[in-house]
Amino acid sequence: MQFTIIHLMISIVLFFVLFFGIAFILNMLLRMTWFMAFIYPIVVLFIVNKIQLLDYVHSTGKSFQRLWTDLTTLAVADIIILFSGLLGTIAAGFTMKTLRKKGYRMF
Repeated sequence: MQFTIIHLMISIVLFFVLFFGIAFILNMLLRMTWFMAFIYPIVVLFIVNKIQLLDYVHSTGKSFQRLWTDLTTLAVADIIILFSGLLGTIAAGFTMKTLRKKGYRMF
């Protein structure tokens, strides 16, 4: 299947909204504004990862080398999509800070 510019735009919006929502909900539950922004790189590693988690214990060197190869061979479209997810988590942090300043204590 061919990846078009329309797919890219929909994916960017989808990842932004998805991770904005996840970060917003985690912030409401944990009351830690930037928690998801710090956790997001780990989430990206799980998305990009093609190796089972247990392989990092059994063959650590090969697993991390494979992970590095997978990260460095990402397409530009994939990097843009993953970056939009990071922007969503950061936007959720700023939204929470703004809501707290305006007096919404439940956030």
